Amino acid sequence: MLEILTSDTIAFPHGFFTRKGGASSGMFAGLNCGPGSTDQPSAVQVNRARVAEALGLPPTSLISLHQVHSADVVHVTDTPTAPIKADGMVTATPGLGLAILTADCQPVLFADPVARVIGAAHAGWRGAKDGVLEATVDAMVSLGAKRADIRATIGPSISQSAYEVGPEFFETFTDDDPTTRRFFAQGQGDRILFDLPAYGLHRLRTAGVQANWTRHCTYADPDRFYSYRRTTHAREADYGRLISVIRL
Repeated sequence: MLEILTSDTIAFPHGFFTRKGGASSGMFAGLNCGPGSTDQPSAVQVNRARVAEALGLPPTSLISLHQVHSADVVHVTDTPTAPIKADGMVTATPGLGLAILTADCQPVLFADPVARVIGAAHAGWRGAKDGVLEATVDAMVSLGAKRADIRATIGPSISQSAYEVGPEFFETFTDDDPTTRRFFAQGQGDRILFDLPAYGLHRLRTAGVQANWTRHCTYADPDRFYSYRRTTHAREADYGRLISVIRL
């Protein structure tokens, strides 16, 4: 059975899917929805079909991107014929499911229930720093949404206690904006802990939208979530991808 996390602030059908209820096995056991993984393509296809069915969509209407950690956002009006390199998408077209794949990065779902415009973004540290969240909001506004009416929810992501970085990472943020120091805490030795969800919330709220986080850490709960960093620490060969979807 699929496990689907939802947000009370998102007015349209949506879900942050955990890894439970999927057809994949081995290191991918569960609902791996990443076609870019080395999982069996047939298992990924089954998993994505189950997600689409859970949201009342045909599999062909479940749209995902070739995510590249950018600030690029696209306007989707129908099913693409080829993969699109971008990290955010918006639509006002009913019957389309906007899907984001993650394994520690932030999946962010957006909705304006008044203008009936939705969006979805993949926001790792680089994409968030470069402005993918604001770009998604801007793209929604271009379709008639209003910032005051947009609600955004950050799904399961790596939490600060598990996100250890080095001094050069810290300087990448603070050299550009000294106020970002508040998103870092001291770790062991010269290691520093970065609060990615808090940073994402800051960027969203500064952009003028109401935002929240589901408060689920992908690293800390291997039974429910895939995690790139946990896989790296375990020296496993590959990892699954979680899927988060919103539809009109």
